Amino acid sequence: MNANNSILTRVFTQNSLKSFICPDEQGSILSSVVRRYRISYDDDTKNETIISEIYHYLGKSYRNEYFYKNSLLNKLIIGAHRINTTTALTEVPVAKSKADFIMINGKAVVYEIKTELDSFDRLETQLSDYYKAFDRVCVVTSQEQAEELLIKLDNTPVGVYMLSDRNTLQKVKEPEIYREKLDKEVIFKILNKPEYENIVLQIQEHLPDVTPVKYYRECKNILCNLSTDEIYDLFSEDIYEEYKKNTDSNIIYKDISLSKESSKQFKEIPACINRIESGCFSNRDDIEEIIFPENVIVGYSCFQSNKNLTKVTLST
Repeated sequence: MNANNSILTRVFTQNSLKSFICPDEQGSILSSVVRRYRISYDDDTKNETIISEIYHYLGKSYRNEYFYKNSLLNKLIIGAHRINTTTALTEVPVAKSKADFIMINGKAVVYEIKTELDSFDRLETQLSDYYKAFDRVCVVTSQEQAEELLIKLDNTPVGVYMLSDRNTLQKVKEPEIYREKLDKEVIFKILNKPEYENIVLQIQEHLPDVTPVKYYRECKNILCNLSTDEIYDLFSEDIYEEYKKNTDSNIIYKDISLSKESSKQFKEIPACINRIESGCFSNRDDIEEIIFPENVIVGYSCFQSNKNLTKVTLST
């Protein structure tokens, strides 16, 4: 696997994707890839064709973390679960690690990605951190590394998924619920202010009446006085409910065609958006594929009744 293939990943960054919709911008990375991999391209070539060819090569010759995340998003959320009741988060800080992918649909599951380009050197530390805030954890790896990983994770509650050489996602070890390492303070640090305030109001009738400098600590004390199981159940429910709400802070998606000729095949979510509001793609049968920024939070029932949507892609 050629390390020079790393340039393929850069095609799917926000700046590179902008070159598809902003004629004045020079897509230097895209041009380099088109030349290097001899992708035919002229004024009549659809962006769908270019992106599909590049992504196909990525899946065949350079399956990096970006490719694995896309596979999880498509095969788990679109393929295995109901897209209108599932939330996906990426790159979530947990203790001293960052969770690659978290899926929430009534329960929260962390997915740590270990591609064929990665080693397992930090895996033990990462798993230990994730269990401080979540009770279900899986590792996703390649077919060639799956056997080694299964031996390494034998007699542990960690689940294992394998992305086969044919790019099919297979569950080879079921994750078990494990709450012995849950840490109340780590859980609290994941919550933003509206989220922990919402939990406080479920515990008592009013928010703390203290000075601003003491407010955060007082809210944390209220939550940490609960049992570990109580705070985790409230935490899991709250992050799911928070991300499916319609709130004034959410930015409503605006149609921006990825193709210069306003193709219906692709829609790109602007980089400034980090949450996609409930129902904002509902009943949009003209959309077949959507490209999201890396850290976008997909809200509840975002794609309800969208019959033609077959693929979602993350940009970094």
